[in-house]
Amino acid sequence: MTRRIALSVGALVVALLVLAVVPLGISITDREHDSFREETAARARAVASAAEEHLSDNKPDQEAAEQVANAGQHGDCALVYDRHGTLILSTACQDSALPPSAAADVLRDGRPQTGQNGDRLTMALPIGDTNPPAGVLIYSRPTDSLDQQLLTVWGWLTLCALGALGAALFVANRLARWVGQPLVALDGAAARLGEGDLGARATVTNGPPEVRRLAATFNAMAARTENLIHGHRAVIADVSHQLRTPLTALRLRLDLLAADAEGDTAQELAGAQEEIARLSRMVDGLLAVARAENAVPRQTSVRLDRVVADRIAAWEPVAEEREIGFTARGPAGLTASVGPGDLEQLLDNLFANALEAAPAGGRVEIRTRRDPEGAGVELAVVDHGPGMDAAARERAFRRFDTGRESGTGLGLAIVHRLVTANGGRATLEETPGGGLTVRLSLPAGPAETRPFRRERRPQRGERSAEKSGERGSEKSSGPAADGDAQNTP
Repeated sequence: MTRRIALSVGALVVALLVLAVVPLGISITDREHDSFREETAARARAVASAAEEHLSDNKPDQEAAEQVANAGQHGDCALVYDRHGTLILSTACQDSALPPSAAADVLRDGRPQTGQNGDRLTMALPIGDTNPPAGVLIYSRPTDSLDQQLLTVWGWLTLCALGALGAALFVANRLARWVGQPLVALDGAAARLGEGDLGARATVTNGPPEVRRLAATFNAMAARTENLIHGHRAVIADVSHQLRTPLTALRLRLDLLAADAEGDTAQELAGAQEEIARLSRMVDGLLAVARAENAVPRQTSVRLDRVVADRIAAWEPVAEEREIGFTARGPAGLTASVGPGDLEQLLDNLFANALEAAPAGGRVEIRTRRDPEGAGVELAVVDHGPGMDAAARERAFRRFDTGRESGTGLGLAIVHRLVTANGGRATLEETPGGGLTVRLSLPAGPAETRPFRRERRPQRGERSAEKSGERGSEKSSGPAADGDAQNTP
C-alpha cells in the first residue's frame, strides 16, 4: 500500500509539474528570444545610424568604422554597403544567415529582412530614411549566448521540478507509512487470530484516529472471541467429565448384572447395554460436534494419498467382516491444508457411513483430484447403497437427522462443521446407479516433492487381532464408527 500511495502521489505531482513547468519554460524561452532579437536590432541600428552620417551627410567614416569594429569585438559580423551595392565597411567575419541577394533586395524596396540559420541571427537594415536608401547594413549575431541562457533556464526549472517531486515522494512515503503500518499490524493480528492464535492482538499506537479505533474494536472483538471459545471449551470439558464418568459406571454395573442374568432378564439387560452404548456414542458425537464448531484449526499441509491409505488400512478389518472392499483413485502428491487430525476424522466418519450403507459384496470408492472450479483439492467417498432422496440430502448435515434407530445422526454434522472450519465445503450427490457420493472441497496445500513410502499392510493373522481392537474401539468411539442413515429412495 505504501508503494501504491507513493506512486499515485508521484504521478499526480509529475502531471502538475508538467502542466506548470513546461508552459513556464516555453514562456521564458519566448521572452529570451524576443529580448535577444531586440538587443540585436538595437546594435544594428547603432551601426546603421553611424553609417548614415557617412553615406548621407558625407561625414568621415571614422564613427561608422568604430561601430563596425565594436561589433567585431562582440563577435558580431557587420557589412555596410552603399547605394550602389559596394561594400565599404566590414568586420573580419562576414557570416550571414541571409542569401547574397538580401542587400540588393533591401536597396530596391527599402524593407528590412531578418533570418536565422543555425547558430546566427542576421538582420538586413536600410540606411537612412530615403527611398531608395543610402545604403544597406547586414548585421549578424551568434546565438551562443542565447542558447546558453536557455539551457541555464531549463536546467533550473528541471532541478526545481525534481526537487519538488522528491519532496512530494518523501512526504507521500511518510504519509503512506503512517497510514499503512498500523493496517499491516492489524492485518497480521487478524491473520494470526484466523489461524487459531486466540491471544493475537493488534498493537497500534500511531496512525490515523480511525485506524486506531479500528484496532481497538478488533482487539475487543478478539478478546470476546477468546473468552467465548475458552468458555465453550470449559463447558465441553465439564460435560465430558460429568457425563462419561456416570455412563462408564452404569455400563460396568450392567455388565456385572448381565453376567449372572438368565432368560428375559438377560435380554432386557442386553438391550439396556445397547442403549448405554448408543448414549455413549451420542455423547461422544456431541462433544466432537462442539469441538468442531468452537475450534479454530491451525492448518497444516497433509498428503491426501497417505491419509487415505492409512485410514483404509485401519478400516479394512471392519470392511472385510462385512464383505466390502475399498478402491482409492487419484493422482499422487495432492496436498490439502487442514487442521491436524481433521482429515482423519473426516474420513473415519465418511467410511463409517459408507460401510453401514454399502451392501455385502459392494465397494466403497475414494476419489481425489484437483478442484476444477478453484485452487483447492477435491475428495469424494462413493458408496452404492440405498442412497438418499433430495429432501434427505438437504437436511443430512443437521444434528440428529437419522432415519434408523442405530445411528445418532451426528457423523455428517461433524463432517460438515470440520470442512467448514477449514475453509472448504461439503456436498451430497446421488451416485449414478444408486448410492450416495459425499464430495469435499478443501483448500490446497503446498506441493510436496518427497516420495511417498507406503506403510506395510498387516498380514491376515495381524488383521484378526487388529479387527478385535477396532471393533472394541467402535463401541466406545462414536464418530469413528457412527453412521448416519441413508434413506431409501
